[in-house]
Formats: sequence, C-alpha cells, structure tokens
Amino acid sequence: MGAPRSFTVAPDGQRVLFLRSSSGTDRSNALWLFDTAEVTEHLLADPAQLDDADVVSEAELARRERVRERASGITAYAVDDSARRVAFTLSGELFVSEPETGLVRRLPAQYPAADPRPDGSGVRVAYTSRGELRVIGFDGSGDRALAEPEHERVQWGSAEFVAAEEMNRARGYWWSPDGSTILAARVDESEVARWNLADPADPARAPRTMAYPAAGEANADVTLELLRVDDARFGERLPVRWDRGSHPYLVEVHWSAHGRPLLAVQSRDQRSQLVLAVDPETGDTTELHRDTDPHWIEIKTGWPAWTPDGRLVRIAALDGAYRLLVDGTDWTGAELQVRAVLDVGPHDILVAASERDPTQSHVYRVTESGARRLSEEAGVHGARRGGPVTVLSSSGLRQLHTTVRVLREDTPIGEIASLAEPSTITPRVELLRLGARELCSALLLPHGHRPEHGRLPVLLDPYGGPQAQRVLRKQQGYLTPQWFAEQGFAVLVTDGRGTGGRGPEWDRAIAGDFAGAPLHDQVDALHACAAERTDLDLDRVGIRGWSFGGYLAALAVLRRPDVFHAAVAGAPVCDFRLYDTHYTERYLGDPNRNPETYAANSLLEMAPELRRDLMLVHGTVDDNVVFAHSLRLSEALTAAGRPHTLLPLPGVTHMPTSESKSENLLLLQLDFLRRALGLPARSPEGSGSTD
Repeated sequence: MGAPRSFTVAPDGQRVLFLRSSSGTDRSNALWLFDTAEVTEHLLADPAQLDDADVVSEAELARRERVRERASGITAYAVDDSARRVAFTLSGELFVSEPETGLVRRLPAQYPAADPRPDGSGVRVAYTSRGELRVIGFDGSGDRALAEPEHERVQWGSAEFVAAEEMNRARGYWWSPDGSTILAARVDESEVARWNLADPADPARAPRTMAYPAAGEANADVTLELLRVDDARFGERLPVRWDRGSHPYLVEVHWSAHGRPLLAVQSRDQRSQLVLAVDPETGDTTELHRDTDPHWIEIKTGWPAWTPDGRLVRIAALDGAYRLLVDGTDWTGAELQVRAVLDVGPHDILVAASERDPTQSHVYRVTESGARRLSEEAGVHGARRGGPVTVLSSSGLRQLHTTVRVLREDTPIGEIASLAEPSTITPRVELLRLGARELCSALLLPHGHRPEHGRLPVLLDPYGGPQAQRVLRKQQGYLTPQWFAEQGFAVLVTDGRGTGGRGPEWDRAIAGDFAGAPLHDQVDALHACAAERTDLDLDRVGIRGWSFGGYLAALAVLRRPDVFHAAVAGAPVCDFRLYDTHYTERYLGDPNRNPETYAANSLLEMAPELRRDLMLVHGTVDDNVVFAHSLRLSEALTAAGRPHTLLPLPGVTHMPTSESKSENLLLLQLDFLRRALGLPARSPEGSGSTD
C-alpha cells in the first residue's frame, strides 16, 4: 500500500503510467502519470472520485485470487500502442482515460466488464463480460458482442484456471497490430469437474460452484480463433489449427508488428513445448521450434517473441543454465541464469537474471556481443522500458521499500515516490550458505541478542516449493520472520532444491518427490546452522509455512519428529490428488499411471505417525488449496487417534487479507508455538507489532 507498481513506459519515453494508493494505509490504487520531461507526477484517475460502490464481481474476485491481488480500486489497466489511451475497470464498470488531456469517462459497456484492452490505435476497446468477448468504441459507441458462449461453461477471451494459476498467463485475447483482428481463446469447461465452495459460517448462502481440474482429471478444452473486428467483416471467425491432442496447453501468445502471431503450446506431461507461427489469413500453424525435457519444460516470462528484425527470442535450459537464445544463438552463456525477458528492443534485449548469487536478480542489457548489467546495488531488481526511458525498480537489505528510478539512456532523471509507511520492525538478516549444497538461508535473531544471553528456540519459516524463493536480498520478505524473532526465536528461512535461481538441475531435483529433497534440505540447513551457532536450541524446534510451506511444515513433524517438535501448517496441500493438473502432474506425473507416487507424497498416508503438536490453519472458501485438504487430514488424524489443532478461517480464501485477521492469526500461531515448545506465555502488552 502506497508503493508505486504496474509501470508502463510510452514508446517515445515521454510518459510513465503507474498505479499507487494514496498512503500506506490505503488499499485503493489510483492511476498516475510521471512526466519524464518535467519530472513531475500527475493523478489521472482517482477511484474515490469515479466510483464509491467498490463492488467486485465474482469473475474479478477470481482474477485477483489467481494473481494474489490484495489491493482495491484500479488493480490493472491496459494501453494502446502509444500509451495515449488507457482502459480500466472499477466495480465492473469500464472507464477510459487520455493521459495527455486528463480526460476520464465511463463507457456504456455491458456489466460487469473485465480485462479491457484498447487496440493499437486506441479506436476500440475489447473487454470480457459474462463469458462474452465484446468490443466498444473508445468514444462509447457501438458496444457489440464479438464472440458469445454457446452455453454457460464456455468463456471467450479469459484465461482458464491452470493458465492463470500456474502458467502466469492471466489473459485470453490479443489484438492484431493493425486493430482489425483479435486472436481469442475459447475455454470450454464442460468436462471439468465442478467443485462447490461453501462457507460453513453462512449456511443460508448457496455454495459457489467452480470448475476445478484436479490432477489426473479433465482440463478445460482451450482453442483459439481469429475474430475479425473491422466493420466490413465484424464477427467473422477463423479457427487456429494445431495438434491439440499432443499439445493441449496454451502457454503464451505473442502478436507484434515484427512477425506472425506466435504460440507456445505444451504437452500434458509438459515434457514437450512447441513454438508455432500462425498464418492470420488461414489459421494454419508452422512449427518454428520444439523443446523437450525428460522431466518438464520450465515456463519463463517474456518468450516467445520477435525482435524488430524478425528473429525468434526464447529462453532454454542448456548445459546447466537458462539461456537467452535469439534465432538459436546463445546470447547469455553459462554465467547467467535468465529469469525473464523484460523488453525486446531494436538493438538489445532487456532481461532479469542471476549470476552466482541466487539471492540477487539484476537487470541486464543483452546483445549478441554479451550482457551488461544495468542495476548496480546488491538486491532484487526489475525494469520496464519504452524508447530511451527505463523504469528501474530496486529492492535491497538497506531499506524496506523499493526504490523506483526513471532513467533516460541509463542516466537517472528522477524517482517515482513511494507513499508506503515506514515499518516499526527493521529486519536483522544474516544471509548464509549452509551445508554441502550451500543452501541459501537467512537467519534472523532478536535485536540485542548475543550468544552469551543463552540458547534460543528455533523456528523454521520456509516455503520450500518449486520456483518460489524466500531467501532474497531484500527486506520486504523478512518482516514477519523478524517479528517472530522478536518474540524470542532464532528464525531460519531456507530455500532448498527446486526453489529456483540456481539452474535447471537444481529445479529438477524434486522430480517425483515432494517429500524427500525439500524436507531433507530443511533438516540439513538447520543442523549446519546449529553447528556454527551454539545459541540455537535443537531441543525446541518449530516450523511454520503456508501453501507448499504448510505441506512442508506438516510433513516435518510427521516424517522427522526427532528434529521438529511443533508445526503450524497454513493452507497445506495434504493430498496432491486434490490439487490442479498443470502444477501437480509436472512434478509427480499422472496419478492414474503413478498412484504410488501420490501415495508416497500424501500427508493423509502419514497421519498415524503424528507424535508432535500440529496446528492446521485453512480458509473455508480457499479456491486454490481447497479446505477439503485440511479437513481430510484432520479426519485421518482423528481416525488414528492423533490429537491436533484445526483452525478454520471463515470466509477466507487462500491468503488472508483482513488486517485484523492477519495480525490475530500471527498471535494465535505464536501462542500455539510457545505452548508446544514449552516456552513462557506471551504478555498481551509484549507481543510486539505486526506492522
């Protein structure tokens, strides 16, 4: 809250658009402009002046849940090619803005409107509503349905669940460069199982039904069609053809003026991924490249794409590194682990990558001659670019908030201000490399603690799951661990195998086994740290985590009660047969073919082994890791006669967003851990602040 985000740089470099709320206590984002010539900020669209209802449709709630959006107000926007026309929604209403004139107006679009996107020239705006893909003039004229669903389980122009949740593809349609055509996804969920999410705290309310593609079960049927938008051929449809039987997953679409539309499509087992070029006149596709892997193809942001001179840009796992390839030529070599393509320019490509230290991610300008680092300070950096102007976002351990600098030809010309609140907690972070595998870890101790003060109980606080690093060189991720440290713990955060940043072999070390390497690495890091620090008390060790971290926490007390004495498992995946296809099958395979793998990784199978204190915490309307996970584990524990604590969070989805609930949830976890580890109860006035 209060921090700038979601930057767009105009191609001429004259304007930077971004979102920001008014303060560190305001959730509602407004649309802002940074003028690079005057080096000034201007408020373009304030939700408080445009809409006071703050009504969020179910479709918008689902979108926000997929991208873990906790803000309100303007949470997303899209621009035309020149960034002179902007579209966004508020409370399901469609708004447009012209940054140069200050105009903001509501369009008479069908309600509720979602995901509006202007065409390249800003003449029309496409949007989705009630399963339809619609088009309206930027002036509000001619609102028409371009594609309508045949029945209620078909959606046009939207991303299906696994695309948004697991592939980082949040959109489902793409404008042609000339604005005459839209390439749109048709999502048919007829064969997908319907799950009911009910809130037991409100029995009068009907359950919300959703299509959930569980591992081994049917996915949504995703097809693509070219839809003509120009007046002479409005609504004409042309199917895009590829072998969807062998490659059913639509991973990404790229359509620019530099070449034919590009598709990245994957096989169901994710061991094969194709880059296809689409003929926009016939719908036929041509295979440009094929990647295969004995385990899976890792999805990286920003590819495939064309360079302005028509060369194919992609990221590939080759000889121990994720490399940037341009028409098959390696531009980054073995020294960089490329994380994402940020921008493709006429003379270079902007990427995010790590070198030897996976806790850092920097921005590089890459050419065929090599890579030059744009970001200087140690930390985690990102960038957006337009013409000669680059917006560089930098986070580090020296300050809490991200610094956003605006550069022209690499020379700083100003900063975009953060209005976020200062923290009452300053993380005391010591970054370590522990054990034979040099596991990246962060140790946080109470301020003022010294070894002679005595031994501290230890709290492990991992995520530990695939491609999700916790140990990064930036303060933001350490506020809650430091809060627990101030309550008298030595908090250890470790990224084990599979968590990313260290190359393809590291990522694939967890293939087929969530219960092995991730837990083994947590134990190794704990023992290696204790061998160096005599003030860590291994007779009092707790572990807490959320989502995969919740699975790992519960797994720890079930599998290694000799090491772990208490666990708090938040929204844990207890049975991977209840989790989605794309994520679960990537790592564990098809449960219909490999049931023994799923049984070996299931917490339900381990329930009779519980000998330690375990708290399960779960939102009752979680649509990602459904509440059934914790309920089934609780049932299995009860059947085995194993005492445990189950804390349901009524009306809460996968991530608690209420300030009061979040704070009290931390206090409840603290009390549980204190009791389980035999520590003195906290005093109400001594609990510290969770700000």
